[in-house]
Amino acid sequence: MKNKINFYLMEFAINALLRQKYKSIFISVVFVLLTFLLTSVFFISNSIKYELNATLDALPQIIIQATKGGKHYDIETKEVSNILQIEGVSDAVARVWGYYYFQNAGVSFSLVGIDAYETQYKDSLTKIAHKYEFETEEGKPSMMIGEGVSKIMKKNYYKNYFNFIKNDGSLKRVEIAAAFESETELESNDMIVMSKDTLRDIFDMPDSQATDIVVKVANPNEIATIASKLQFMYPTAHIVTKEDLSVRYQNIFNYKSGFFLALFVIALFTFFIIIYDKVSGLSSEEKREVGILKALGWRIDDVLKEKFYESFIISFFSYIVGVALAFAFVYLFEAPLLRDIFIGYSELKPSFELSFVFDFQTLFLVFFLSVPIYIAATIIPSWRVATLESDEVIR
Repeated sequence: MKNKINFYLMEFAINALLRQKYKSIFISVVFVLLTFLLTSVFFISNSIKYELNATLDALPQIIIQATKGGKHYDIETKEVSNILQIEGVSDAVARVWGYYYFQNAGVSFSLVGIDAYETQYKDSLTKIAHKYEFETEEGKPSMMIGEGVSKIMKKNYYKNYFNFIKNDGSLKRVEIAAAFESETELESNDMIVMSKDTLRDIFDMPDSQATDIVVKVANPNEIATIASKLQFMYPTAHIVTKEDLSVRYQNIFNYKSGFFLALFVIALFTFFIIIYDKVSGLSSEEKREVGILKALGWRIDDVLKEKFYESFIISFFSYIVGVALAFAFVYLFEAPLLRDIFIGYSELKPSFELSFVFDFQTLFLVFFLSVPIYIAATIIPSWRVATLESDEVIR
């Protein structure tokens, strides 16, 4: 029976909070803001990490880029046959891809060229190659576009086709076959897929050249060894492994997380100022109230239960409100301004939606960083006062 909730004490606790409504409101607002900020950043971080990890899984094992004077140049496609002769290499594909700036919308699209008959370097392109045709029934070139590209083109009245501006200033009309979906927003958001011949025509690239060459290794443990052999074969080339790209992505993500850390420290500092104020002792009014309650016959555990209800109500209510606001802010409103800490302020690519990633560990972490700490900060000074004689406290 003793473990059941005492609703009379809870009612008294609610009335006590209402009697000090301005102080309670201030603590609640700070609590909600801290919970909201911390949970929002964790949600954004989890969503972008999910996108990055899914994107990194689909990256080629090794990429070979021709360089001259520190700049990337097109590579000869004939090198593919030489690379395939290396023991341990299972496949090599010459890629044709690049960026196209759409001035009307102020964004850049990623153009990728593929051939249906060749092996694709990632599963998403294999699905596209098997599902769609790169020519219409009339023999006109066509393309598949990501969902983000589709939205941009429709806003600019390109529903059935798009006119690419070639290097010589002429136009290249390409029909829009369909918009494809991908497992990751980062991949499908700004991508346009078409045949290599069409893309070479847009970029004015000869058939004997490609943007780079991707290499697939039969045994993943031999990637570093194969990369060393390729570097020896092509001393001036830039050899990039999947691990190199993963480290670069993670470094960028960690660097941008530092901006959040500074913001979070400020909010956490404010919260612990409140905690310090609570732990340092109760106000004279709160001490007098405890003394009067003891004089009326309240036991120490009754006082502590009432203070527990007070702190739990204000902290748990603020926690729920903060988490709910964070959910709406991140997944309904796409976290304006705050997500720019991680992805930057550039508008050169179509905006993408944050993937919904529900992580119980995040919610538990935020909960234990806030609610129990506040409850303890309220109970400890209350216990100190409750152990004193009532007449001493009242005086």
